[in-house]
Amino acid sequence: MTTKLSRDEFEAKLRAIGEAQYHNNHPYHHRMYQGQCSIDEIRAWALNRFCYQRIIPVKDALIMARLSETEDRREWRERIVDHDGEIDDHPEGGLRRWLALTSQLGFTKEYVMSMQGALPATQFASNAYLTFVQERTVLEAVASSLTELFSPNIIAERVQGMLQNYDFITEESLTYFSYRKAQANRDSNWALDFIDRTAETREDQERCLNALKFKCSMLWAMLDALASAYHLGGTIPPGAWDPQTQTGLLDKTA
Repeated sequence: MTTKLSRDEFEAKLRAIGEAQYHNNHPYHHRMYQGQCSIDEIRAWALNRFCYQRIIPVKDALIMARLSETEDRREWRERIVDHDGEIDDHPEGGLRRWLALTSQLGFTKEYVMSMQGALPATQFASNAYLTFVQERTVLEAVASSLTELFSPNIIAERVQGMLQNYDFITEESLTYFSYRKAQANRDSNWALDFIDRTAETREDQERCLNALKFKCSMLWAMLDALASAYHLGGTIPPGAWDPQTQTGLLDKTA
C-alpha cells in the first residue's frame, strides 16, 4: 500500500464504493421511487431527512474553518450558501426548499424545524457526522462529502419516481432536487481536485476512501431506521413521529 494511486485509479475506487454501498441500493429507496410507499412512509422519510439536511451547513462551516487557504474557504463557502441561502441574491436556500416538501406533505414548519419527531437513529447519525468532520483530518472531512459523486443518479430516480407514482407530490415541492444536481457535480469536482493536490501518500488516499465508506454507512443506517419503524413493523421510538397520532400535521384527518 505504498504506491500512491493516480487520480483515475483513486476515483475508480471511490466510485466502486458508491456502487456497492451508496443508499440508492437500499430497499427503502427502491420502494420510494417505485411507488410502493404510503404517504406516511414518505412523510417519515422527509421529516427525518430534514434532521440531516439541517446539519449540512453546520458541517460545512466546521470544514471551512479548518481549510488553511483563502481560496479553498471561498470555494467551500458556496456550500453553506446553497443550504442557508444568501440575504440579498439567493434568499431561498436548500433548507427552505426542503421545508416546501414537508409542507406539501402536510407538516407544519415549526414541527419540522424542531426536529422533535426525528428518529433517535437519525439524530445520532447526524451528530456522528458532525463529530467526524471535527475530529478527523480535514482531508477526511472533505472526502466524506464525496457521496455527491453519486447523488445526481439517486436524485434523478427519486424525482421521476415520485412525480410518476404519488399524486400528493408536485414538481414545485421537489425544487430542492432540481438545484442539488448541479451543485453536487460542482462540489464533487472541487473535492476531487482538493484531494488530488492535498493527499500526499497512499495512506492519505486510503483514509479518504474510508471516510467515504463512513458517510455511506451513515446514510444507510438512517434508511434502516426508517424501514424498521415505518415499514417492517418495528416499534416507533417514544417521541418520534407516529402516523397514528399525526402529530405535526396541519390536517390530522389526512
